Amino acid sequence: MTRSRRRLPQALPLALLLACGVSEDQEVALGRQNAEQINSQLPIVTDAAVSGYIQELGSQIASGTSRADLDWHFYVINTPQVNAFALPGGYIYVNRGLIESMGDISELAGTLGHEIGHVIQRHSVKQMETAQKTNVGVAVLCTLTNICQSGLGQAAVQVGGSAFFARHTRLDELQADSEAVVNVARAGFDPNGIPKLFAVLLRERRTAPSKFESWFASHPLEEARIERAKQLIADLGLATEGNLLVDTPNFHAFKERVGSLPEPREPVSLPP
Repeated sequence: MTRSRRRLPQALPLALLLACGVSEDQEVALGRQNAEQINSQLPIVTDAAVSGYIQELGSQIASGTSRADLDWHFYVINTPQVNAFALPGGYIYVNRGLIESMGDISELAGTLGHEIGHVIQRHSVKQMETAQKTNVGVAVLCTLTNICQSGLGQAAVQVGGSAFFARHTRLDELQADSEAVVNVARAGFDPNGIPKLFAVLLRERRTAPSKFESWFASHPLEEARIERAKQLIADLGLATEGNLLVDTPNFHAFKERVGSLPEPREPVSLPP
């Protein structure tokens, strides 16, 4: 059962919030506020088959993690751009373009596991707690809370979409990869889908760089990271686990359903 959460007062001074540190209740409230803004501005897929599948798969993975008590939410965004990102408190978004680049369910599970890993490690919250010290610009801070109601704050959400915590460090990415390997395998999926998808993205980037620009801007990726993920899988004895799920017919039905969605009517500004 999900614990009840206290809504963060919108009038709470941001400097005070950062100085005191961000509690889990505040983290969830921040994520919820940003999710409400993003969901009102981006073409979130409402098709029941698509939204139900991504929510069920994501919840299956998240339920076996150290933060299973969060009220996790998973969404598909109807845009051909290849990307995925997480908001604080358990709000995960995957773009249509990324799903269409995937070959099997292990790759989708790995993607969700990776974004879940960012939430488990509280990467965006840790960045936010240091924002005051590093003098991050006001537009960035406006994307983190609902305190800023100015046009500048709204534009930051529309154009940047919480870009501050969408841009993770290489260390953040490695930690999220590690979380993904463990938690995806625990949920019964083959973690080899993680390095496999990375290799696909690196390869396809050469033929369509603009389509993959947002992914590589927010997810530092190189061959060494792929090799590290493979080594972690091997070290955990998961490289040859025959009982872990690689693919299902349901995934391909889901992917086909996503591919049949109408294109968004207007250009979409997404987190870089």
